[in-house]
Formats: sequence, structure tokens, C-alpha cells
Amino acid sequence: MTDFSSRQIEIVAIAKAVGRVEVEDLARRFEVTPQTIRKDLNELCDRKILSRIHGGATIGSSVENMSYEARRFVATGQKQRIGRAAAGLIANRSSLFINIGTTTEEVAAALGAHEDLLVITNNLNVAMTLYRKPTFEVIIAGGTIRPTDGGVVGAQAVDLIGQFKVDVAVVGVSAIDADGSLLDFDHREVRVAQAIIQNARRVILVADRTKVERSAPVRVAHLSQVQTFVTDYLPSEPLRALCQSRRIELIETDATPDGSDPQTE
Repeated sequence: MTDFSSRQIEIVAIAKAVGRVEVEDLARRFEVTPQTIRKDLNELCDRKILSRIHGGATIGSSVENMSYEARRFVATGQKQRIGRAAAGLIANRSSLFINIGTTTEEVAAALGAHEDLLVITNNLNVAMTLYRKPTFEVIIAGGTIRPTDGGVVGAQAVDLIGQFKVDVAVVGVSAIDADGSLLDFDHREVRVAQAIIQNARRVILVADRTKVERSAPVRVAHLSQVQTFVTDYLPSEPLRALCQSRRIELIETDATPDGSDPQTE
């Protein structure tokens, strides 16, 4: 994402923190013209990072996911720490599912020191990360490859996943509702994710705090179907209470609620 200006990066950070940004406020903050800010917002909206509203923009959309490139850009450091924490929960000589998502890809990247893993995935990026490991067996689900992010979706992928019963499923989602609903955008991807959850002995949900601040139209599952939730920080008290009442292990990788890297403070 080197083609984004430092101002645009900061605009996205502000939008993530407060939910929306306004042209006039940003113009004053950065001491530039409103026209310059509108150009920034238009570019960020074209990349599906922000959605335009009258006088400004909001973070993301409830009916259309951000582009894969944009999702890789959001909360990068947090996703890497989540990935390392989740990988640390996976034992050598385990079998696991890994589904589509930029956060699940960070889990795959953190599995390099593991040995003797069987990995079944519908994520081409995960397969490319892991297939060279000599002690790993990587099985990729068949089906339609989604060109936007390398995800494999459709009935064939669901059928293959149903042939396995694995130790661990590593699952990412696009949004988490306050009632604990796990949400996504593509109904075809949802069917695959549901099969993954149903055919794993333990489910690890990996999702950064921005997922709590977003919405999506298709229900994947419920947080109560997860045994472990790894996030950077959970700002929602209802979800925190749900984890406690359902005895869901909650792991937060960041010590600070503002999402900053505790290692650099």
C-alpha cells in the first residue's frame, strides 16, 4: 500500500477510531483545502476502504466488502500479532482448517516453526505460504476461485471439507454483531465457513477490533460456536460478557484499547 499518502493513512485511522470523518474537520486538521480532502476521500472510497456520506465518509460498507488490497492495509500490525498468538495455540502434528481472510493468512505466516501439520484450506494465499514446508501436507479445496482475493468457494469446496474432521479450525469473519453473530458478505463463502466450523473439534476465531465496528449482511455462525477468540482488543462489553458467560477463551494481544502496538509504547 505504498501508493497511499501519509495523510490518507491518517484519515483511515481517524475513521476507524470514530466511525466517520468530515471534510471540513479534516481540512482544518491537515491545513489543506476541502477540495484536497474530497480528492483523498474519493480515492479511499474508490478502493472501498471508506464509504461516502454527505459532507464526509464512513469506514467500510454493510453490504459490500472492502477490496482485498484494502483489507490487507487495515490493522496490519494488529493482524500480525493476532496471527502469532493464534499460531501459538496450535500444536505440532495437528490437523486444521484455515479459511479465507487477511487475518487467517497471518496465522499461516506464523506457522513456519511448526512441524507435521495437515492443513486443509480454501485460501490460495494460505496454500502458497505453507506448501513448501517439507513436513506439512496441504490440501486445497476445489471450486470456483474468487479473483478478488484467491478464495475458493462453492459446493465443491463444501463437499471436500465435509470429508474431514480436524483438530482445529482457524476462522476469520468480516464483521461481528453486538449479539455475537459472525457475519460475512458472500453467501458462497459463508457455506464453506459453516462447514469448516461444523467439522472441527476446536474453533479459533481471529478478528481485529475493526470487525466489531463493521456490519455485513450474511450470518456465518454465532460466537457461542467458538472455543477461542483471538483479537487485538475487544471494545464491546456485550461481547466480552458473552465470552465470559459461554466460557469462550478471550485472548487480546494489545494491552491498550486504542489499538497501538504495546511493544513501541
